[in-house]
Amino acid sequence: MNAVDDKTEVREYFNATGFDRWKRIYGEGDDVNKVQMNIRIGHQQTIDHVVGWLTADGNLSEITICDAGCGVGSLSIPLAKAGAKSIAASDISEKMSDEGRERAIAELGASNPITFTAQDLETISGQYHTVICLDVMIHYPPEKAGEMTAHLSSLATDRLIISFAPKTWYYAILKKIGEFFPGPSKATRAYLHPESYVLKVLEENGWKLARNELTKRPFYFSRLLEVVKA
Repeated sequence: MNAVDDKTEVREYFNATGFDRWKRIYGEGDDVNKVQMNIRIGHQQTIDHVVGWLTADGNLSEITICDAGCGVGSLSIPLAKAGAKSIAASDISEKMSDEGRERAIAELGASNPITFTAQDLETISGQYHTVICLDVMIHYPPEKAGEMTAHLSSLATDRLIISFAPKTWYYAILKKIGEFFPGPSKATRAYLHPESYVLKVLEENGWKLARNELTKRPFYFSRLLEVVKA
């Protein structure tokens, strides 16, 4: 199946059964199973790493941020609370971005610096100090992941932060096991990517590694990279 079909599948999934499932996972309720809870915890750890990095730099109130593949605002809202100047948040799913907007209004009120839109990664435009894309590359097949990374690179003037599921024999086995949970309607295709390949693409687009972190939970594994201009 080609990349266009993958994109359509992702959009339709997160606008239908996937929306309710991932809204629960990214929420705080207890109506999730063990696998989903591990995903929630792992994803939150990734979010915490990014928020920690950006707040430690001490210039969050001075920079513009693009949250590409924002979901329901799991990253954008904490960054706004931490004092981010402005955040352009987008997701391929209109239902996800709408949910993010509603959560931001409820939690931030009139001080909300986030603009939510529904669009896929390839159509995002503009220039931002920092572009962040978390847990989205898993939806991109290997031949398209590099193109997506190059496009995100063109949007960032100073920094790019991405996460992806690294391809190793161990994680490949876990992925196979995870395909049985929590059922046949659980998700779209999931792609793992060799870390060496992702770093090569980033270097080719003028970036050098600044910080990295690996989050490991049962059924959630994510390599987080921060790169800056070389």
